[in-house]
Amino acid sequence: MTDVLELPRTEQAAPHRHDRLELPRPWRLLRTFGSSIAEAAGLPLAAYLVANAIAGLDAGILAGLGAVWLVVVLRKLICGKVPGLVMLSAMLLCIQTGLVLATGQVWIYLLQFPVAKLVLSLLFARSAPTEFPLCSRLATEVIALRHGGVSNPGLHRFFQGATWLWAAIFAVLAVVFAALVATEPITLFMLVSAGITVTAIGCGIAGSLLWFRAVLRRNGLRLRFTPA
Repeated sequence: MTDVLELPRTEQAAPHRHDRLELPRPWRLLRTFGSSIAEAAGLPLAAYLVANAIAGLDAGILAGLGAVWLVVVLRKLICGKVPGLVMLSAMLLCIQTGLVLATGQVWIYLLQFPVAKLVLSLLFARSAPTEFPLCSRLATEVIALRHGGVSNPGLHRFFQGATWLWAAIFAVLAVVFAALVATEPITLFMLVSAGITVTAIGCGIAGSLLWFRAVLRRNGLRLRFTPA
């Protein structure tokens, strides 16, 4: 796990060159973000839907798991590293698949939701105090934010703090989902948990962006679009 949660060596060794952070232009940013989401979630979901329609639920679950691990293997062979978002997706799908296939009992099936959030919380918390917190890695991979040459301590503290923030968000979701599993019927659980997830993640993203903007201003950092 350690190697897939570290920044590439070229970024770790980058010299301290400037005080500007760079993003791709909007169209390229959308393309980069879309590619990351497609690898981590789109391909496994498509594989699940096709296999489920042809051979049933168990086949769909295994197909989704196989699809994401195929991405992991190809990324490792072709690029030499696996994006953090893809690796997180693969780990969570392993947990969910094991719980789904282990038993047909509904309450055990529903455990995948709090367990997945707990795993995410632990992964974020594990990397938060390190030199390369997970939010820094995901910002590089998911939205192609170039910040490897910026040696500002305030920016590093932001990425550490944001990683702790997301660890806390997923920890709270794990506790809330565990309580819902124990007290609510499956239909209500699915509706309520979906609403809570969207709200929590939306608030987390908004809060992170506002925090990031304040850090840029306070530390005299500039954000610009890269040349086409």
